[in-house]
Amino acid sequence: MIWTAGFRTAVISPYEQIQLTEPRGFADQTVRQVLHMAGGGERLRVSLTNRYGRAPLTIAAARAATEHGQAGLTFDGAERLTIPPGEEAASDPIDLPVAPGADLLLSLYLPEETGLATYSHMPMETAHIVGGNHLTSPALPDAEQVEARFYVSGVDVLAPDDTAIAVAFGDSWFEGVGSTTGANNRSVDFLNRRLKRGWVVNQGIAGNRLLRDEVGEHALARFDHDVLSIPGLTHVLVHFGINDLGLPGMSGEPPATSDALIEGFKALAHRAHQADLKILAATIGPFAGAVYPGISTPEGLAARREVNDWIRTTDTFDAVFDVARAVENPEAPDYIDPALDSGDGMHLNDKGAQAMADAVNLETLAL
Repeated sequence: MIWTAGFRTAVISPYEQIQLTEPRGFADQTVRQVLHMAGGGERLRVSLTNRYGRAPLTIAAARAATEHGQAGLTFDGAERLTIPPGEEAASDPIDLPVAPGADLLLSLYLPEETGLATYSHMPMETAHIVGGNHLTSPALPDAEQVEARFYVSGVDVLAPDDTAIAVAFGDSWFEGVGSTTGANNRSVDFLNRRLKRGWVVNQGIAGNRLLRDEVGEHALARFDHDVLSIPGLTHVLVHFGINDLGLPGMSGEPPATSDALIEGFKALAHRAHQADLKILAATIGPFAGAVYPGISTPEGLAARREVNDWIRTTDTFDAVFDVARAVENPEAPDYIDPALDSGDGMHLNDKGAQAMADAVNLETLAL
């Protein structure tokens, strides 16, 4: 048996200049979060993080619940935990079965002023926040609801030795922006429903870039932490480029060049192959209809076409999944098909997320 990732969620700093959601902190509050498990096992352990915190994080108590029961978490045998700034901690293993595709409820009681929280900012899931210690309360009817995850980076499960894991490493098109909140209709969720064996954990960050920090550390910087740290990993799926081409326009900067993106993708593939991983690359999705100012520019769209032509013809990757073709408007390929558009011209709705997942040839993702 091996410990491997049953759930992952990539985190960002609350102190970045580009903020797509509002950071927050806590004091004398319980935070209850839904973690949708990609994989399952008979035992589990939860990873908590203060990676971007500027003060020690005190967790007075933590509790996990699945359809098979609930249990308090301990850390080196103690209920109370303090995580120094920049650090992470894993709970002691607990005998609490959880199934692939099931939800795990994680409740944290934060007794002291935390400062701004390390968080996942657009996970298409809701955290429930209530004053005081309500770890054992079966329901939190008066809770504040916030679309984010706080202080959690993953759940490991004890799985058979031959369990194979893939990671979806990318931007909002993996994290799930545009899909229905709480419905588990991210592209990665649809992909997991197609798999007969193994599973894919989600390390998407909305706004994330291949070449430059913000939103989150850029792909080449976070590759070791968010990809290579996963035991049993065999494949990495990547979708990057939209934010390298679009985000600079919001601040009046030029978009990344096609040459720079191609070199970045080559570096990412080299890192994957050095680690004996197979890498599957997505073509860059269309974004000509983006409603956000400065995102869609002639230069950025031209670079997208150039990079996609390269992705489709290069032997740099082990396989390609042509997301752009799967979701584009056939009459205007720089635009998302209106039936698959979330409404902002830049993100996919539930049907679009399913089309993205269906673009993956499962023969190239043999887990």
